[in-house]
Amino acid sequence: MGLDLSWPVLWNGLFWPLIRLTFFISIGLLAGNLIEALQWTRYAAKLAEPLARRARLKDISAASFAMAFFSGVTANTMLSEAHDRGDISDRELLLSNLFNSLPTYFLHLPTIFFIAAPFIGSAAAVYVGLTALAAVIRTTAIVFAGKFLLPPLEEGCLPCRLDEMEKRRKRSSALRKTWDRFLKRLPKVLYLTCPIYTLFFVLKQLGLFTWLQEAMAGSVPLFTFLPPEALGIVAFHMAAEFTAGLAAAGAMMTDTALTQTQVVLALMLGNVLSSPMRAFRHQFPYYAGIFRPRMAVKLILCNQLTRGLTIALVGVAYALLA
Repeated sequence: MGLDLSWPVLWNGLFWPLIRLTFFISIGLLAGNLIEALQWTRYAAKLAEPLARRARLKDISAASFAMAFFSGVTANTMLSEAHDRGDISDRELLLSNLFNSLPTYFLHLPTIFFIAAPFIGSAAAVYVGLTALAAVIRTTAIVFAGKFLLPPLEEGCLPCRLDEMEKRRKRSSALRKTWDRFLKRLPKVLYLTCPIYTLFFVLKQLGLFTWLQEAMAGSVPLFTFLPPEALGIVAFHMAAEFTAGLAAAGAMMTDTALTQTQVVLALMLGNVLSSPMRAFRHQFPYYAGIFRPRMAVKLILCNQLTRGLTIALVGVAYALLA
């Protein structure tokens, strides 16, 4: 198949989808950042105390869980300071950090959804829902682990801890914060989206995916549940970041090359496979600034292991039920 660069093909297959995508990405980023800036998860933080008590986590760990709905850095700083003072043990620090995976995920959930929706439509709700379910499973597992690994608790004061931390937080305009984040994130998203979308358009015109379909038939038994186009999504997810995988998925779904189930599974597979590299590239520098380097490495390894296992578990269940 040759490369058809006639105006109707370019407009319908590349320019108009990119214009439409850019518009909805802009709206989605603004909406997601505004929801985060308005602290939409404030009421969810009220769940912290009874849940932490069930896990036998101390009041400072419970307060860290609640604070993680607003700021992961602040939550980890609270844990680090308590650990340095000797208020919590190594084991409780590890469990508390893993316990915070749920609020840390929900902190960024609006932005994740509103970025994904313009690319993959209704599949965004499925993907976000499945990854949120994985976060719930992780936190639930930590609650049960804490009941067996930690000693019984004395009475504490979670509201006091929350009020204390709230007084330290700088207050700023939600609208201003939303606009600043939007201006910072949109160029990065478009910088990845436009070239990737264009590349997939050209590759499809050249018939690459048809060739891959024939060449890979029966030769990659591990990923036979995914077509070659889906493996391209996984590759972009691993080589770059989440937005790159979404851009690839959006390009494929535009041409109806992939089903919703295949896109969701490809994104989840890319999520699991890309996590270790992304963690040490982005997470380690900030963890090492809060915790001691050895503890930072230990926390990251445990986080990525539990994260990968739960996402894989949920992904397998989805593949079997879809």
